[in-house]
Amino acid sequence: MSESANTRKEQLKRAQSLMASGDFDGARALADAILEDVPDNGDGLYIAAVAARYLKDFDAAAAYLSRLKAVSPDYGRAFQEEGHLLNALGEHDRALTAFQFATRYNPALVASWDAQARLLQAQGRSGDAARAAEQAARLKALPKALLAVTNHIHEGRVLKAEELARAFLKQQPHHVEAMRLLADIGSRLGVHEDADILLEAATEIAPDNLQVRIDHIQVLRKRQKFASARKAAKALLDREPGSPVFQSLYAIESMQGGDYDTALAMFDKVLEQLPGDPATLTSRGHALKTVGRSEEAVQSYRAALEGDWLHGDAWYALANLKTYTFSSNEIAAMQAAQDDPNLAFMARVHIAFALGKAFEDSGEIDPSFENYARGNALKRHQTRYTPEQMAAEFDAQKRWVTPELIERQAGKGCEAPDPIFIVGMPRAGSTLLEQILASHSQVDGTLELPNILSLAHRLRGRSQLTDRERYPRVLGEMSADELRALGQEYIDTTQIHRQGAPFFTDKMPNNFRHIGLIHLILPNAKIIDARRGAMDCCWSNFKQLFAEGQEFTYSLTDMADYYRGYVDLMDHWEAVLPAGSILRVTHEDVLEDLEGQVRRLLDFCGLPFEQACVDFHKTDRAVRTASSEQVRKPISKSGLGQWRPFEAHLDPLKNALGDLAEADRSDANE
Repeated sequence: MSESANTRKEQLKRAQSLMASGDFDGARALADAILEDVPDNGDGLYIAAVAARYLKDFDAAAAYLSRLKAVSPDYGRAFQEEGHLLNALGEHDRALTAFQFATRYNPALVASWDAQARLLQAQGRSGDAARAAEQAARLKALPKALLAVTNHIHEGRVLKAEELARAFLKQQPHHVEAMRLLADIGSRLGVHEDADILLEAATEIAPDNLQVRIDHIQVLRKRQKFASARKAAKALLDREPGSPVFQSLYAIESMQGGDYDTALAMFDKVLEQLPGDPATLTSRGHALKTVGRSEEAVQSYRAALEGDWLHGDAWYALANLKTYTFSSNEIAAMQAAQDDPNLAFMARVHIAFALGKAFEDSGEIDPSFENYARGNALKRHQTRYTPEQMAAEFDAQKRWVTPELIERQAGKGCEAPDPIFIVGMPRAGSTLLEQILASHSQVDGTLELPNILSLAHRLRGRSQLTDRERYPRVLGEMSADELRALGQEYIDTTQIHRQGAPFFTDKMPNNFRHIGLIHLILPNAKIIDARRGAMDCCWSNFKQLFAEGQEFTYSLTDMADYYRGYVDLMDHWEAVLPAGSILRVTHEDVLEDLEGQVRRLLDFCGLPFEQACVDFHKTDRAVRTASSEQVRKPISKSGLGQWRPFEAHLDPLKNALGDLAEADRSDANE
């Protein structure tokens, strides 16, 4: 930590101490001194806002809070402080809304639950007041250490939360809430296997704890253990068949498991009890979109917005169809929503991306870019991603997975030829390649399977903070039995996604970072590199909001660094693996010569030519990615050069890509 950072840390501690002792003038002065050096310091803004409120300088307090919410739009304590300020001003309805937002972003804020209970009771809403009071009482009953853990989790200090939770569990190893919190931390850190084990144990200790059961279902889903998740959801539904919560949960798990008929039937049951419920209508729309019933999906999304025009998920779902055109009235409604102080953080993100698409479609480039940039900036604020850490991961693969290692470990893995891996950047045409291959009678199209990423995470072990290169170094230390077992595990755990064909696709794009692992544990697997021109690919990623796992997309320069790292690492794999192990398929070539590239793909996979692969758009199958509507239409070149209208805004991307931007063919007038 730098000397200036240490000084600020001490100043903040001193300001907090002054505030605790009632010296609000001194606390505010210290906070202002910090803000002179770092105007966006969140802790400084928070202390200044609280101090100004106690000093009854309400206008200044509001100004500090406005700045704080701009810096940290999902910071629960900012909304809690806003609630206190509005209460002091006598604006009790607005205060209630602020306290509700506070507990949405941080459910551990006892003062916000207490305030809601009082304000709701004053409005005569005794049932809602009782529920808020119950939440406050539950939190007050927690051990102080676990309340601190909960606060740390929701304020982004996940590693600190983990440290406290583990220390608590050493003292009380069977405390169910501590187990649940540690599982939540594990899930947030991507350690889903540990979360699964913790929640399974917690369920055995407290079988009637419904929150533990719901958390476990969500972790099972993240691990793509869809059959287990659905079985667990069905068990909850059987306990309480009329519960819309459990009906909705079972619908979602049915959808994840590919049973869309059951999912849609269950969503309809929920809507019988909760007509017009925006979340249910949006989830129903997602299911309809996935099975190709696009017009009905649009109707469901629109119905969700009729129930709540601030429901950002539905606005973005319409944009994410890629084929939907927003009306001028809809654009105006989204712009008005952006100005609404009650717009939730993720709704703000969703609407920014939706407006980016709407303005792009209407040719209004500047407001389109402004909204894409706004949505990405909000998401980037949430991420812990650093390009330096990713570059270190790429370098470790190149340093440890050498030609000598590949030769020494050759032929030791599982011999199954079943998998066809489609890797590369997101938005590079991998869904199109998957749809082509899945149209073949001998190939099952599956999903972006997390199994390889999970194996890599396991190989890193628990010492990943102190020994960051344990994986991939460990690949050179593994025996033939260990490599074979990992390959067989992959074949076994992906079986649930298959439907009987001898081959299947796995189109997780990030698997390109683990091609050495794939080759060693599955030496007969096919690997296809889906490549797209740098500018088109990076721009397409920037304007696509990913649910998770693609955090490099929230910055033009981060994305350029990642693309360059991808190209460099693929060059490494092609150099160290046996010749012909990887087939590079360029998106632009597929658009230019579909049948020729289809034949090339099938030859590489050892499959006979089938016309259905050329007529891929006629294949009836569920497609879950953002390109689902596009692959149901004949081949089109409309995606080529989409970055060109935005060129005036893209100098940071072009400069960071360097020679790769110059080599991009997508802007050619073909």
